[in-house]
Amino acid sequence: MNRFATILAGGGGTRFWPLSRQETPKQLLNISGNDIMLNDTIERFKGIIPQENTVIVTNRSQAVLMESIMHSSVSRKNILIEPVARNTAASILFAAFSIDKAHGDSLMVVLPSDHYITDEDQFRLTLDEACTVAMESDKIVTIGIKPTFPSTGYGYIAFDKEPLSTNPVAIYEVAEFVEKPSFKKAQGYLTSGNYLWNSGIFIWKTSVVIDNFKRYLPRLYKTMLPIRDCLGTEQEEEVINQIYPTLQSISIDYGILERSDDVVVLSGQFGWNDIGSWDALGAIFPPDEAGNIIKANHVGIDTHNSIIYGNGRLITTFGVDGFIIADTEDALLICPKDKAQSVKEIVDLLKERGMTEYI
Repeated sequence: MNRFATILAGGGGTRFWPLSRQETPKQLLNISGNDIMLNDTIERFKGIIPQENTVIVTNRSQAVLMESIMHSSVSRKNILIEPVARNTAASILFAAFSIDKAHGDSLMVVLPSDHYITDEDQFRLTLDEACTVAMESDKIVTIGIKPTFPSTGYGYIAFDKEPLSTNPVAIYEVAEFVEKPSFKKAQGYLTSGNYLWNSGIFIWKTSVVIDNFKRYLPRLYKTMLPIRDCLGTEQEEEVINQIYPTLQSISIDYGILERSDDVVVLSGQFGWNDIGSWDALGAIFPPDEAGNIIKANHVGIDTHNSIIYGNGRLITTFGVDGFIIADTEDALLICPKDKAQSVKEIVDLLKERGMTEYI
């Protein structure tokens, strides 16, 4: 069975503002120092999925830049452009229809575009095991991450302690998906031993996920059928532009994963971080002796436990502890580190005030 990677790359990365913008979101930025995050994602599954079998779902505002900087092995024909955002369920069905129509029933691996992984060899091994499970069954397979601290910024997967199977790898039936918990609940999840972080990585046959859409999201499925029928024709763009604004906006988690009885999880330990906000930079760059992560032209006195990012202009600090300072050409962010998850509220406020040139 052919293997295809579907990378969801249409997000705005609003918690990484002001560095991440709608037309240049964090997945199109070089944050790690290696390559843009999208290309790091494509390079990461090399040897497990043919890189030319990469399908990318994005939006119109990002597509032009993406084509110019994207990994050379990926055909530009494999970029699926959504005219409006309608959450992850629509994006995944769009990709599943595209793969299934062109290649028949295939193995489909869904990956976010902006994760950071330190142990890529272990990631490939785990992904290959997950692919084998999905290929030999009609299960929806997800990879959970063994938590290392009580995170309130990640979703969690609760799983049954007794494995369904141990060949080729231990897999567990999913009991429930849990949204970002309070710190007290996260502590309980960590000590219980049967909760994993939700990585957002899913593996299934295209036939399996399409059948799940028929069953659990029939309205979305039926509304998108004309898109499937017109793929590869002259009417493709016109039909997509007509139908997409009418689609139900719902996540794959709410729409299918939380409803299906056929979801299994396997545990991954490969140094995973979703780099969702500024305070996650510690996963990439070790803090200095004062606890600071500094990527800027910076001079400071009595500055501790802070993240300072700049674009060349001198940043000076005095008596700063536990802050994020991010300076770009046209905008400056200053906020406490413990408010990093709330940076998107600034973007919402800018939208509300019509200051769209800054987002």
